[in-house]
Amino acid sequence: MIFFKLQEKMKFRYYPAGKKFAFLQITFFVLITSFWGLNPLHAQQRTSLDSGWFFKNINEVKESGEHLTSKGILNRTTWMPAVVPGTILTSLLENGRVPDPFYGFNNDKIKDIYETGRDYYTFWFFNEFNISKLKRGEQVWLHFRGVNYACEIYLNGQKVNISTHYGMFLRQSYRITELVKSGKNKLAVLVLPPNPVGNPNGGQAGDGMIAKNVMHQFVAGWDWIQPVRDRNTGIWDKVELERTGPVNIKNPHIVSKVPGKRFPGKSQEACSVETSMELQNSSDESIEGILNLVVGEHKLSRPVKLLPFEEKKVSMPVLIIDNPKLWWPNAYGQQFLYDLSFNFKIGENVSDSEELKFGIRDIKTSWNPYTGSRQIYVNGQKVFIKGGNWIISDAMLRFSQERYDAEIRMHKDMNLNCIRIWGGAITERPEFYEACDKYGLLVMQDFWISGDGNGRWNDPRKKEDQWTRRQYPDDHYLFLESASDQIKMIRNHPSLAFWCGGNEMSPPEDIFSQLKDTLDLLDGTRWFVENSTSDSMSYNFIGGNGDGPYSIQPINRFFEHKTFPFNSEVGSVGLQDYEGLLRFLPEDAMVIPGKYEPESNEPKNRWSCIHPLWRYHKYIPYGDFINKYGKPEDVSDFAFKAQLVNYNQYRGLMEGFSSHMWEWYTGVIIWKTQNPWTAMRGQMYDYFLDQNAGLYGLNHGSEALHIFFDPVKEQVMIANNSFEAKNDLMIEVSCYDMAGKESLIYQELITVNPTTSKRFGAIGKKLAPLKAEKGVFLLMRLIDKDKNVLSENFYWLSDKTGKYSGLQQIKSVKIDASAEKLNNHKLKLQLKNPYLQNPVSFFNRISVVDKKTNRRVLPVFYSDNYVSIPPGKERIVWIDLSALSDPGELKIQISGWNTEPFDVEIE
Repeated sequence: MIFFKLQEKMKFRYYPAGKKFAFLQITFFVLITSFWGLNPLHAQQRTSLDSGWFFKNINEVKESGEHLTSKGILNRTTWMPAVVPGTILTSLLENGRVPDPFYGFNNDKIKDIYETGRDYYTFWFFNEFNISKLKRGEQVWLHFRGVNYACEIYLNGQKVNISTHYGMFLRQSYRITELVKSGKNKLAVLVLPPNPVGNPNGGQAGDGMIAKNVMHQFVAGWDWIQPVRDRNTGIWDKVELERTGPVNIKNPHIVSKVPGKRFPGKSQEACSVETSMELQNSSDESIEGILNLVVGEHKLSRPVKLLPFEEKKVSMPVLIIDNPKLWWPNAYGQQFLYDLSFNFKIGENVSDSEELKFGIRDIKTSWNPYTGSRQIYVNGQKVFIKGGNWIISDAMLRFSQERYDAEIRMHKDMNLNCIRIWGGAITERPEFYEACDKYGLLVMQDFWISGDGNGRWNDPRKKEDQWTRRQYPDDHYLFLESASDQIKMIRNHPSLAFWCGGNEMSPPEDIFSQLKDTLDLLDGTRWFVENSTSDSMSYNFIGGNGDGPYSIQPINRFFEHKTFPFNSEVGSVGLQDYEGLLRFLPEDAMVIPGKYEPESNEPKNRWSCIHPLWRYHKYIPYGDFINKYGKPEDVSDFAFKAQLVNYNQYRGLMEGFSSHMWEWYTGVIIWKTQNPWTAMRGQMYDYFLDQNAGLYGLNHGSEALHIFFDPVKEQVMIANNSFEAKNDLMIEVSCYDMAGKESLIYQELITVNPTTSKRFGAIGKKLAPLKAEKGVFLLMRLIDKDKNVLSENFYWLSDKTGKYSGLQQIKSVKIDASAEKLNNHKLKLQLKNPYLQNPVSFFNRISVVDKKTNRRVLPVFYSDNYVSIPPGKERIVWIDLSALSDPGELKIQISGWNTEPFDVEIE
């Protein structure tokens, strides 16, 4: 028997348009001969190498990679346990070597790589794994889904990668069949940081040098985050072993075609599904086999012949699915996912198989000449985009499927239908897209360019000039190679809707041109916009950046001031409540903004009078918006009143944009809906997955069928985002004064057309005397002919001076509450304001808490929160505990503006 050793790595080379291709780079060690087919083969087996890792700084390791992985026993007592997937900083934190950088000023206690030099965060990683005896012809592959930034890999005394791997995003796959042995195997990886690491000098992306690499840029600091000290160096994503036969299935591609205009829930005309994949023959002889495709009851097969060491793209016959179940965005229909499997059989033996889920849907765009912006169609239907900007789940890349699921579910709870992945971060992981597939969030995926890092603006804090930065990153080939790889990784997800060249700036011209061609070649189904503020997406008739503003706005402005017609970034505040602040701020930082006494050598102004820790965690001032509710007594009061502002700000934002649907706007994307660390701005929930009131303001303001109040024209409005007209609906508008007295001020039976917003009666004259002295509560309801409430919206309006003087005098009220456990994960909370002579029970925060600690358990999902209950009325809130791994003994706490805190036992 003659054996061989084969080492290979996929490389992508770029040539002029139309001449791009992939080739296999192969290094031979020994003569090759036939070896497969002697024993039955098994389908793909994957094993995750997510435990058992150790790490040690390069300066403390004298041995070479060959020596570390050859015979002998590693002295683990001198190595530390490592977190993989994870970063150097994550592993140091787990070993108690650094403080939690998300708490207080702790991040400043950690040495920055710019000051220490790269060796300080250059580490060896070591692991051992067992392999059972290989069958004849069986192949073993080693996959790395993400290493930042460069690495050398060794296995059992031999180098695995031919040359140093570079690039944060580029996946690595190595055939290690001849390097592994039955029993224990030794694996070592030397991980090197990016170069350059950038100076975190306070600029957006620091001094800009971090953008010379093909990686995320926020790690050098931004206006919403402090620098990440190791720049997220590490084996940051999955490491897996895969076992296949001689033919390996790679990079399947699924494309669905949905002609015509479709309606959710209706019988559908047939759709087609096109499938292809890459087949790789690792043997030295030709192989003939059968490629099989299974989708439910549908089965397709075709014969395939592969030459020795050949890799080629293979397409299956077009699959026709009658009456398909379509995938729709959130609030428009079901998010149905089909199970699909491929396998390649050689005789009776399965060499490899792949399984995935896909959705049948079609996404197109067109130019709306009336608004001057792009509009989106899903399955032939026009969809008004209501989105949120996403940075990254965790600034230190501590990802999990469970956290992704919880965060995307919260975006669903905001009643959004789109998420944009900001260009200073990453290509989001497949697990992120799985959650978006599940919950119906369309995704705009930016590539890794930013106006700040890549030279759009002159910035004295940048080390190099704009023309030089315009050509970042330094390695254009690596950028394109990484882009091709990431496109293949996520292209099958129905939630992936659009590609974007970068944040507020397009890539360099040569990258952009080839990237466009690459997308046509590897995807060919999605709109590619040059950058997030491109005129081809949203014509900039105003000037400036083409997005924003980023500060708190009067609610009226969202209705009366016309801004960019598809604004990709607009938003501002998002402060946590007091319990949220206590999770990352010490007691001595609990100083109301404006009340802090600066150091004697610091000039006294609005910023210096904010506690340094609030500034460090990127607090955005609320201006005079909080004082309208009465000057806060302490930070707890300040943070609670901030929730009133959060709720109104984001409800008003979405209502204002919706009021001009298709007239001024085709969509809007909030800046931003989440934070990957303990920041104090631009979030609907905090890093710990605790919702603030902004989420529930959005939940109401973004309803698919929504009744709302235009505060400028003082009119009732209805937004109908559905694809069908709504007939025989009753508008009912009531006011409650501060004593709880109700006045019915408007009632009308109406019809509203599909995908539109419409104005109805003016109520300003009736409101004026009711709110003049103390302000008033406004309850708006939309009711169908069966008396079902389809939409309800509760406002609190200020007095004639713009202050909420009545709220400051409203009497306290006791409400009734009962909680029923329906199953292990679901609770029903029933609230009642029992007496008609009571005032409104206003703005009640509901929290599920641990009985022992009296602290909230997280994450928990509420159908509504910060609820207000008029006298004699009831509210039901559904509570979902399914994301809690170990709930323990729980109770419910309720506290409100005029409701003293009390506990509710769960029956």
